[in-house]
Amino acid sequence: MIAVILIACTMVAVTVVMHATGFSLTLRSLMKSRTALSTQTWPIVWLLIRVAWSLILIHVAEITVWAFCYLCLGCLPDAESAFYFSGASYTTIGYGDLVLPKPWRMLGPVEGLSGILMCGLSAGLFFALVTRIYAPRLEEMNLRKNS
Repeated sequence: MIAVILIACTMVAVTVVMHATGFSLTLRSLMKSRTALSTQTWPIVWLLIRVAWSLILIHVAEITVWAFCYLCLGCLPDAESAFYFSGASYTTIGYGDLVLPKPWRMLGPVEGLSGILMCGLSAGLFFALVTRIYAPRLEEMNLRKNS
């Protein structure tokens, strides 16, 4: 049981480090982007698509690391099963058609909790980005109203 807890804690730490690194690279790219200051629709849409792609790649990398963990521990028979189980757990879909062996079952819910937290961070980035794009416009509209 202690081995499972240690592995779970290590995997959560690896997931957070991966997400923070990917997040940092995405934010760096956004800071350099002039699109956030654009008032036209398509540059903003294109920016949001690029951010979505970036975040999805980060999540897929994290799912892949969890899948390799399951493979290395011998929890699942092959890479396809490990990746499928990991994706279903990380996204909290949890189909239940594949399950981990009894000693390792707690890893699935821990991966799900990690996935929820990382998806929440990603949603927070989208919220901050849209706020950054539209806040100056809203302030300008309010100033016009109050004048």
